[in-house]
Amino acid sequence: MTEQVKSKKILILFAHPAQHHSKANAAMAVAAKQVEGLTFIDLYAQYPRLKIDVEAEQKRLLEHDVIVFQFPIFWYSTPSILKEWQDLVLEFGFAYGHDGDKLKGKKFLIAATAGRSDQAYSVDGDNKHSLRTFLKPLELTAELCQMQYIPPFILHASLEAQQNGEIENHAIEYGRLLNALSSDRLNMSEAISREYLNISQLPINEVN
Repeated sequence: MTEQVKSKKILILFAHPAQHHSKANAAMAVAAKQVEGLTFIDLYAQYPRLKIDVEAEQKRLLEHDVIVFQFPIFWYSTPSILKEWQDLVLEFGFAYGHDGDKLKGKKFLIAATAGRSDQAYSVDGDNKHSLRTFLKPLELTAELCQMQYIPPFILHASLEAQQNGEIENHAIEYGRLLNALSSDRLNMSEAISREYLNISQLPINEVN
């Protein structure tokens, strides 16, 4: 008899200041909310005046195993509320520093959308760097907090994706990824070897 694996608790911190314009992130949010036991927090709805409840946010982090930042790329970075959240919530003594090991061992994932193509985000493209390079501060943040960094789940050329049906497929894959994380079926050794998690078929282990 196979021992049942306890589901991992996932927390998605969603940041999009212009959701009425969103197509990709809206579809991803719908897919995410269908994952059983997942907590989905819309930061702009929760904190319209950007007054982050640090104690409540730290409590959420402690209660979850996988932390996901979902957002569109704005000016080569995250929307401002995510930076405010990091500045206030990831305190010394909690997330890093002396006795700051409360997030140790948790998994961290970025699920981001970008308006420009993957070619634009390359050394030979208009942006001169890969999107992974622009996201490096978040990777280092996860490392400082002793979290396991999972390569980003990225949708490039999100505006074009509205026209070719790619958004729907991306949202479906996002749901598959979150379910795999919940059931601990993501092949981590394969995942961390990639630049982007969805550069090819998601490395999900089959159910025995």
